[in-house]
Amino acid sequence: MGRAFEFRKERKFKRWGHMAKTFTKLGKEITIAVKQGGADVTGNPRLRALIQTARSENMPKENIERAIKKATDKDQGDYKEVVYEGYGPHGVAFLVETATDNTNRTVANVRSYFTKFGGSLGTSGSVEFMFDRKSVFKIEDKDSIDLEELELELIDYGAEEVFRDGGEDEDDPKYIMIYGEYTAMNKIQTYLESNNYTILSAGFDRFPNTDLKQVSPEAKETLEKLIEKLEDDEDVQNVYHNMAL
Repeated sequence: MGRAFEFRKERKFKRWGHMAKTFTKLGKEITIAVKQGGADVTGNPRLRALIQTARSENMPKENIERAIKKATDKDQGDYKEVVYEGYGPHGVAFLVETATDNTNRTVANVRSYFTKFGGSLGTSGSVEFMFDRKSVFKIEDKDSIDLEELELELIDYGAEEVFRDGGEDEDDPKYIMIYGEYTAMNKIQTYLESNNYTILSAGFDRFPNTDLKQVSPEAKETLEKLIEKLEDDEDVQNVYHNMAL
């Protein structure tokens, strides 16, 4: 198993947090996808994947429709995707993905969180090189699926890791995770849809590509408070770091 598998095992139950927060984040992503590629799901693979993700998260249909409508509503402000980079305490690198309709508010909030916990907001490019961005798919697992055969097929489409996961309890059925190159999203999605695999979710993720930062238990406690503060901000979509888990 590769680094994506190892890092995911530690974060798998922490990514989205509470249900309401999940719906808010997905709603913003859907709105942005419609703005970028239109509301026709047949011609917008990103929107198609996000709607499937929303359904797998039990997001109500009306919430999905509202997010799509928001993209065409002239009275609504546009969301901008902005990435902030910085260092938390003890030299841990942070990369914070946001979707905001007020960048002044967002940057002020993010900067205040870093400052409060002894960190600092950095300039663009200061830490992004420490993280690899990957396409991520979660598909329904079936006994009829030959994992090795699937992996061999997907390698030609840019996949890098394919493995089974889940099945730890009744609320976590088995599924298959696929990690691939960032630019391979559309190719992998097209292959899966064309071959009738059930996509449960699809999106992007980032993983540290350098040695992880080892910190003391006390330092980790402070860093986790910073992570929690960032993730609780309504403009923040994802928080990545290179702290050893």
